[in-house]
Amino acid sequence: GDRFVFQSEVLFPPASAELSERGQQQIRQIAQVLKEISRQIPPDVHWILRVDGHADRNPIRTARFASNWELSAARAIAVAQLLIQEGLPANRVAAAAFGDNQPLDPADTPEAYARNRRIELRLTDR
Repeated sequence: GDRFVFQSEVLFPPASAELSERGQQQIRQIAQVLKEISRQIPPDVHWILRVDGHADRNPIRTARFASNWELSAARAIAVAQLLIQEGLPANRVAAAAFGDNQPLDPADTPEAYARNRRIELRLTDR
């Protein structure tokens, strides 16, 4: 299926699951695109938009998040909630979290860590 990837820095402040102003704008824009795409999907196709949260493997320990998995979950949920608020059907939006278990880049560099901190939106069959 189609996939859209957003680096976490674009959407969220560091170690936070609150969408930044810029992040909200980006998600609102993609919501419009996704609504347009969803109108073109035949009614008998059971599609779902999966919002996947991914983190780097740099351990996080904050009062709010005990692990990267929890941070990636909270970020995916924040994006999913805004997409629904913007008009995507709630029964078609799912949030998933992978923590640091699906890195795009295995290197131990700040650049690799930045690539691995991301939100992926995937349009798939149910």
